[in-house]
Amino acid sequence: MALLEVRGLETAYGASQVLFGISLDVERGEVVALLGRNGAGKTTTLSSVMGLVRPRGGTIRFEGSEIQGRQPFEACRAGLGFVPENCRLFAGLTVAENFDAARRPARSGPTRWDLAEVLKLFPDVAEFLNRRAGTLSGGQQRMVGIARTLLGNPSLLLLDEPSEGLAPRVVEAILQRLKRLKESGTTVLISEQNLRFATELADRILIIERGEIRYEGTPSELAAHPEVREKYLMV
Repeated sequence: MALLEVRGLETAYGASQVLFGISLDVERGEVVALLGRNGAGKTTTLSSVMGLVRPRGGTIRFEGSEIQGRQPFEACRAGLGFVPENCRLFAGLTVAENFDAARRPARSGPTRWDLAEVLKLFPDVAEFLNRRAGTLSGGQQRMVGIARTLLGNPSLLLLDEPSEGLAPRVVEAILQRLKRLKESGTTVLISEQNLRFATELADRILIIERGEIRYEGTPSELAAHPEVREKYLMV
């Protein structure tokens, strides 16, 4: 049984339907990347899983239990962790205070995250623990956002567009940190537009276009099909 099972997910904003029967699995210890152009439905998929948007149809099973329709705090308690693109840090609090607000007891799993462990993963963060989160650069906020979510000890980490809007050197730094996170055995579902970022990190690639999954395969399988990349990913 997969850690996350999504079947026939239908989600809309008012009269505008965004997702049309999305189905996907994420196995324990796997990194799955949801690739697609801007507006394809990547963020809505993650938001639906997390309970930030209420689906109109379909099922979402996490660790064997149905979670569709639950509130985000209930999804968090169940073991889901979500890092939105804008990170949503408490801007007026220090980084250390943001971390204090997020800590939850460790669950059973390959890694138990505490402050020492997240600082091993993001050593630069130790330099600005006492700075207010609102004063950090975009790349620093992204690192803090991921670290803060890990302190909740989620069984599944949802990452929304972690490379978006960052300078190339910062993107590379975050990619290397996420590779180390993968090596720790953490299960991740990531949405991305950056093809290289996703294919270097993920075990499997799903391509979403206009709210439907159009392709599924490994990074090497996708590399062997340039026509798929051109059809669904090129601007």
